[in-house]
Amino acid sequence: MHNEFTAIVEKDEDWYIAYCAELHGANGQGKTKDECLKNLSEAIELILEDRRQDSLRAIPSDASSERVAVG
Repeated sequence: MHNEFTAIVEKDEDWYIAYCAELHGANGQGKTKDECLKNLSEAIELILEDRRQDSLRAIPSDASSERVAVG
């Protein structure tokens, strides 16, 4: 599945720091902007997977689960 998110990137002395505007708690940092954005991307993936697993645990046994593509 392909999704795009908004990365807000700031430079703090020797570090780049980024957070995701759409996903509270997703942050990244790095010595380069590319490293920072890669770390943010990994954080977004981990948060989404964790939330997906949490929600799937609550599915009733007589319900089905289907994937829906967005965009």
